[in-house]
Amino acid sequence: MSKVVLSLKNAEIFQRENLVLSNVNLHLNEGEFVYLIGKTGSGKSSLMKTLYGDLPLEKGTGSIAGFDLNNLKESEIPFLRRKLGIVFQDFKLLNDRNVFENLKFVLKATGWKDEAKIKLKINEVLSKVGMETKDFKMPFQLSGGEQQRVAIARALLNDPELILADEPTGNLDPATSVGVMNVLKEIHNSGKTILMATHDYAIILKYPGKTIKCEGGELFEVVQQRG
Repeated sequence: MSKVVLSLKNAEIFQRENLVLSNVNLHLNEGEFVYLIGKTGSGKSSLMKTLYGDLPLEKGTGSIAGFDLNNLKESEIPFLRRKLGIVFQDFKLLNDRNVFENLKFVLKATGWKDEAKIKLKINEVLSKVGMETKDFKMPFQLSGGEQQRVAIARALLNDPELILADEPTGNLDPATSVGVMNVLKEIHNSGKTILMATHDYAIILKYPGKTIKCEGGELFEVVQQRG
C-alpha cells in the first residue's frame, strides 16, 4: 500500500469569502507526480494556499504530510511548511544575500546549527539542480531559470514529503521551462512526490502525467489522449 501524502475529501476552497472550488476530492500517494491545471482565476492558487496553510480549510476534511488541515493551528504552520517544499512562480529569493546565504538562512531558521552539515546540505541540493558552481552569486546576477533552480534547491533542503510547485515555469521562456522541468522530473525520479500547478499545456504534452483540472468551480481528473 502506498502512503497517502495528501488527502482532501468534500473540501470547499475559499478565497476570502468567495467559494472558488466545491466538493474537492484529491489524493496523492507517495512518489506521484500530478499536474494541477486550469485558467487564471480557476482556483489553482487558492487550493495550493490551502495546502500550505495560507488559507484555512473551512469545509470538508483534509490532511497533508501528517497534518490535519481542519485543525491546523497558526503555531503549527511553520512545522507543516518544513515537511513541504514550496516552489513559487516568482522565486522569492532574498535579494540582499548570495545563493549560499539564501539557503543557509532557511536551514538556520529551521533549526540547523552545525556549520559543516549546513555546508554539505547546501552543496548537495545545489548539485541536484546544477547550480553548485554559482553559490557565491547574488540573485540579480542569475537568469530566471537559474533563480528557479535555486528556489527548487531551497525546497529540497529539509527533505520534504511533498513538493508543491505553484506555476514554477510561469515567468520563464519555453527553453528555460524545459530545463526547470527536467530538474523537477529528476527529483521526482529520485522518489519525491510533486504537485505542480501550471497553465502551460505545452509542458504537459512534453512531460505527460496524471492531470487534475480546476474548471467551473470543480476539480476533476483529465484523461490524456495518447499517440
